[in-house]
Amino acid sequence: MISPLAYVDPEAKLGKNVTVQPFAYIEKNVEIGDDCVIMSYASILQGTKMGKGNKVHQNAVLGAEPQDFHYAGEKSSLIIGDNNDIRENVVISRATFAGNATRIGNGNYLMDKVHLCHDVQINNNCVVGIGTTIAGECTLDDCVILSGNVTLHQYCHIGSWTLVQSGCRISKDVPPYVIMSGNPVAYHGVNAVVLSQHRNTSERILRHIANAYRLIYQGNFSVQDAVQKIIDQVPMSEEIETIVNFVKGSERGIVK
Repeated sequence: MISPLAYVDPEAKLGKNVTVQPFAYIEKNVEIGDDCVIMSYASILQGTKMGKGNKVHQNAVLGAEPQDFHYAGEKSSLIIGDNNDIRENVVISRATFAGNATRIGNGNYLMDKVHLCHDVQINNNCVVGIGTTIAGECTLDDCVILSGNVTLHQYCHIGSWTLVQSGCRISKDVPPYVIMSGNPVAYHGVNAVVLSQHRNTSERILRHIANAYRLIYQGNFSVQDAVQKIIDQVPMSEEIETIVNFVKGSERGIVK
């Protein structure tokens, strides 16, 4: 159902069973998949493509021009997957350059006043808390939880199944499966409750993850030496391999 009080550009492409409530605004060069709900006063701007089953709440702005001095009006994109819940006052910017895209995966929950800057990449099943700001070209792997008013510096990479607690300011990469808290931000253990309840991670693997991070954060070694000690001393598993590859591949370095 499309309200006659909404504005939908004739060139916009809407799928089956899309609901557009009064006073929503949808520009040209927009694609909206089946079963999406666009609520009143939401704005879907050109260059935005979204999949099925998304819900966009009041006053959200999707596909905003990037707040980047390098942006010169190029036709960049915002690509959104399926079954995302985008709450009130969320602002998501397109990529800066033509051919690039800000990307949001599937099943994510973006709470009130979240701001995603240009070229952000969010994978699947993440929760981004109220008032959180994610700067340009940051990446969130699967199942990340960012609590309220978290700030991510440009280019940060947040590993999967990580919990960043409220108010943290992150300027380096955060490895997977951990809890980060405080200012300055610091390691506060393994995200064991979430891992055991939602990923069915065994107690044995949780102990191995804890041992790996004990070497990194409490072992008084360099990061490179800690990684080698993990390889030598901790039984290898999918989770330990993920930690090793993340730390070795970090371009900004991890939070210490």
